[in-house]
Amino acid sequence: MKRKTIAMAILALGLASAATSSIAQAPDKPAAATTGSAHELETRTSSAAGVTVKVTPKSVASGATAWEFAVVLDTHSQALDDDLVKSAVLVDSQGVRYAPLAWEGAAPGGHHREGVLRFKPLSTFPGAFELHVSRPGEAGPRVFRWTRN
Repeated sequence: MKRKTIAMAILALGLASAATSSIAQAPDKPAAATTGSAHELETRTSSAAGVTVKVTPKSVASGATAWEFAVVLDTHSQALDDDLVKSAVLVDSQGVRYAPLAWEGAAPGGHHREGVLRFKPLSTFPGAFELHVSRPGEAGPRVFRWTRN
């Protein structure tokens, strides 16, 4: 009985050690971002009408040369022909709207698109801001909101 208990303890220690080493050796993944940081804001996702849109602020800080948002569009049912320079707008906490400067990424078409949407940087970091993305055939824009704590 004593040997069985010792063997089980050794097995448990071995499993714990293996779990710890597999966590330590896991591929680098970014830590969960906090919504209060100007440098690391969480990804926002919207799924509707067969299309998923994910937006991640990449460079949104006072003093940045441009505000950048990584945008991913995915679908299995339609071509993604959106012109994001024409259909997206950044809105600050005062309701002021800013048009994008550029889209750098996949051209219209296909079922998967990703790239970076660039805006002129805001002079001060607002308490909250939104990115609105209007999609063809949808009643209203998709709204992605971030708040600084």
